[in-house]
Amino acid sequence: MGITRKFLSHWQNWLGLIIVTAFVLTALFAPLLSPMDPEGQDKVVQTYVRVPQPPGPGMPLGTLPDQSSVYDALIWGTRDALKFGVGVTLVIFFVGTLIGTLAAFLGGTSNSLLMWTSDIFLAFPVIAGVVFFNQLSNSMLVNLVSTSDFAGFPLDYLEKWGYLKDFYPLLNPLLKLNPAAVTFALFLWVPYARVMNASVMRLKQVEYVLAAQVSGVKNYRVVFRHLIPNAIAPVLVMAAKDVGALVVLQTTFSFIGLGHSTPWASALLSGRDWIYSPKGIITYWWVFLPVTVALILFGIGWNLLGDGLIDAINPRSDQK
Repeated sequence: MGITRKFLSHWQNWLGLIIVTAFVLTALFAPLLSPMDPEGQDKVVQTYVRVPQPPGPGMPLGTLPDQSSVYDALIWGTRDALKFGVGVTLVIFFVGTLIGTLAAFLGGTSNSLLMWTSDIFLAFPVIAGVVFFNQLSNSMLVNLVSTSDFAGFPLDYLEKWGYLKDFYPLLNPLLKLNPAAVTFALFLWVPYARVMNASVMRLKQVEYVLAAQVSGVKNYRVVFRHLIPNAIAPVLVMAAKDVGALVVLQTTFSFIGLGHSTPWASALLSGRDWIYSPKGIITYWWVFLPVTVALILFGIGWNLLGDGLIDAINPRSDQK
């Protein structure tokens, strides 16, 4: 039975595929579904009222305390979540795959050093990295660009010589980096490297790989044509499951004030006091329920895809 046929033979995989497809389509057609981007629009209702308004005409999911639309935040937050989840997952996927494969292919001391290095990264707490890069962005780079007093090397000399304005384009991309994205990219590639390393170490002893090496095939062709394609399946499963997990983790960090804010985290943060108020969960359910359900479904969808891929690529599943 082919991998695609095995994958589509289970209703759970269909459910995961439908959920993920719904999020992808929502992200693609966000300008049509919600013409007003919550990050660039003025407040929907110009009023001094700071009470969340319930769902009604023009506001299908109600408003937050600042009178912005929950519906708009939900739609545009989907696009933001997909960009972050897929983008960061691709980075850690490629980094982990290359490092794990290279270490296993070189073997010996090189393999030991690279795997020991990965252990160091694995031991570093992710939240400490998010705090560090958040402080680096807010306290150092932002102050360097925003302050009018350019004291200190090298900015004082750049200002004196008239090159400071030319230096701004180099700083601006650094200011826009998401601390959570940087931290995840630096530290979460290790499981991928570990899994890939173990798979490639096993495949190095397989007959067709040994035959390719003996016949004079160049090393890079052995790696990219024989080793990686045949060892990458477990890493693909990890990547599918991590897309949802990384978005949930990023939203958590954004909610507690670490990292760049996201539409979903901003919506939850804006309605936090109303959730904590007496009977707030029942009375003002719209300030937290739509975004919370979206986060849950986003994580479930990608997890179901990952679980389906595990079964589809497992040859023993045909024997069940």
